[in-house]
Amino acid sequence: MKKECETELHDYWLCEFTPEFYRSRYAFIVKSNTEALLIGEKRIVPLSNLSDDPALDQLVNFYCFPYLNAIDVFTPPEWVKNTVWYQIFPERFANGMPTLSPPQAQSWGSMIPANKSFFGGDLQGVIDHLDYLEALGINGIYFTPLTLAPSNHKYDAIDYFTIDPHFGDIETLKSLCKEAHRRGIKIMLDAVFNHLGEQSPQWQDVIKNGVQSKYYNWFYIDDFPLINNNATLNKERLNYRSFSFSTGMPKLNTENPDVIEHLLEVGRYWIREFDIDAWRLDVANEVDQHFWRRFRIEMKRLKPELFILGEVWHDAHNWLTGDQFDAVMNYPMAEAILNFFAHQSIDAKTFKHLINEAFVNYPINVNEVMFSLLDSHDTPRILHLCHGDKNRVKLSFLFLLSQTGTPCIYYGSEIGMTGGSDPLNRACMEWDLAKQDRDLLQHMKKLIALRKNTPAMSSHNMDWLLSDSQTLIYSKTHQHDTVFIIINASAGQSTITLPSQLADKSVFDLYDNNIVQLSDTCTLPEYGFAIYRLHTTGDSQSPTLIKSARVIANDLTRE
Repeated sequence: MKKECETELHDYWLCEFTPEFYRSRYAFIVKSNTEALLIGEKRIVPLSNLSDDPALDQLVNFYCFPYLNAIDVFTPPEWVKNTVWYQIFPERFANGMPTLSPPQAQSWGSMIPANKSFFGGDLQGVIDHLDYLEALGINGIYFTPLTLAPSNHKYDAIDYFTIDPHFGDIETLKSLCKEAHRRGIKIMLDAVFNHLGEQSPQWQDVIKNGVQSKYYNWFYIDDFPLINNNATLNKERLNYRSFSFSTGMPKLNTENPDVIEHLLEVGRYWIREFDIDAWRLDVANEVDQHFWRRFRIEMKRLKPELFILGEVWHDAHNWLTGDQFDAVMNYPMAEAILNFFAHQSIDAKTFKHLINEAFVNYPINVNEVMFSLLDSHDTPRILHLCHGDKNRVKLSFLFLLSQTGTPCIYYGSEIGMTGGSDPLNRACMEWDLAKQDRDLLQHMKKLIALRKNTPAMSSHNMDWLLSDSQTLIYSKTHQHDTVFIIINASAGQSTITLPSQLADKSVFDLYDNNIVQLSDTCTLPEYGFAIYRLHTTGDSQSPTLIKSARVIANDLTRE
């Protein structure tokens, strides 16, 4: 066994082995100078002799792994591990067809967004900027809902089968998906199966016909008349279940057979018609798990390599055993990164412990596809959280993009867009080059290219070499390739004592594309960093090295 990592309260040890006959019994022997104990499933047994103690022959003293059935092995889609996502809020990304804009739409970016603002973003706007996304280096787009709804966010669906006409039509979305796939970009849509919108025909029928409505059992209704006036509502008086106590988003009864079949057909429809690659499941933790098991079976039957992502902000063990989701949104990691780099509320040691906790919470095959993010339509933007300091934003993305999982960039964060909580985090994408932070954009392009061309960056094999005050050194290893990352997260210059793996070594700087001879220390400016690979004779002939150096070569500084 080897010590895998440590947190504030625990050390975690790992032993990997392959059972010869697909089954195994095992136990742990803990020994000191004076005694030895056998720790098994049911009891702790003292051992008098480690070689032939009778307790070692009693199977009841061991843990039992009965049989490794192939169908029980959790295997998420392989392509997800190598995907860098880009989240698009369609109403705010680009207006490619102004004739589709709602009549109340404002001129693009002409005002600070409010809860009910419209600016005319649409699907054609996304098609028009696929070159931009391809150049950024992303290979997955996550869309918030596209379905017919009265709001700008579309989480209050009227009809799950209809594209909102202000976004476009079936042919436009098919064209978008086809063009994205041609460029190697996957498409993930947002499924809102926890609730419907109040303007949906099903809910309107309930309002009109009460208990006589054929949709009465589609929802959770306590009594009539329905209280649906926000002006007089408090959650104690609401007499039907809804999302976040909102009168406008009544909760669906996913135990109802008609609801189940309706939603399953929604899932199948968008896969069949548009060949989407993934579903992101909104408010997934409030929908019953029996439904999600059915959903997984049906969707994987139609498209085995479909990625199923659940929105769960807390511990998600119950959903990640191979029968429901492939992954969830990795908010615990986001919280740790933000607390260390953005809020500066924890030190490096605490940060290390929190990151380790996030990783040891799930198996490696789950961690490899966890959806890692820093900001989204639900949270303030990363630049806002960093109080406008883009160097802290750079460090945050460096750490995110050097971890296992499938990272996501919220539209505009790569060019320095800022904004607090909703709706301020949903501003129009800035397409005026003079107003974009081009230095930050080049930084993001470098990191994405480095991640895509250096498998060690996304590997789950990580060793912490230093976590002191505001300084981090960690290594990432894939097969025989190891990358070292050094971070100074403080507001002042820092001289760092290097670990033996780096001290006095010749290294290749993967970010600045040059060879560096290290001493026993290195000095980094405030919020500075370095990304090194050990340099050996012949490195310049390495295909991997040449590819990485070519795509990230740039004269930009990293300070």
